Amino acid sequence: MSDTPSPRRSGYARLLDRATRVLAMRDHSEQELRKKLVATFPGQKEEPPAAEDIEKVIATCLEQHWLDDARFARQFIASRARKGYGSRRVRQELQQKGVARELCDAAMAECETDWTQIAWDQATKKYGEPLPTEFAQKAKVQRFLLYRGFLMEDIQEIYRNFAD
Repeated sequence: MSDTPSPRRSGYARLLDRATRVLAMRDHSEQELRKKLVATFPGQKEEPPAAEDIEKVIATCLEQHWLDDARFARQFIASRARKGYGSRRVRQELQQKGVARELCDAAMAECETDWTQIAWDQATKKYGEPLPTEFAQKAKVQRFLLYRGFLMEDIQEIYRNFAD
């Protein structure tokens, strides 16, 4: 073994490795990836990464099509819809993750999700079938679905279309 320490990799190379590991797990928005690249961990001895290295890594990921906010938005919408969340909540979460409003609107318009059916599934899963029709119980169902992020139009449609 030699007495000389091994040369350290450049900050850019380490950041690119971190970005590829993060993006290999799942798609991320550009803002999410930036936060993860900037994050330092407790006990980490190295200084924070340089801003120009982060910009180069983001540019590389965009060039290689590893990072795509539109693709992320489409996959995120499908994922959250499968978990039973409504369009309002999904849109809000996308904007919190840094996806532009235009991309959110385009992805929501492009998705073929039946939000009314998802609302029906969630309501019957929680409250059973048939859904309650008395005012107090109906209000409870509505509050639950509003909390899950469904629009009032979708909730009203449940009682119109799926009434006995």
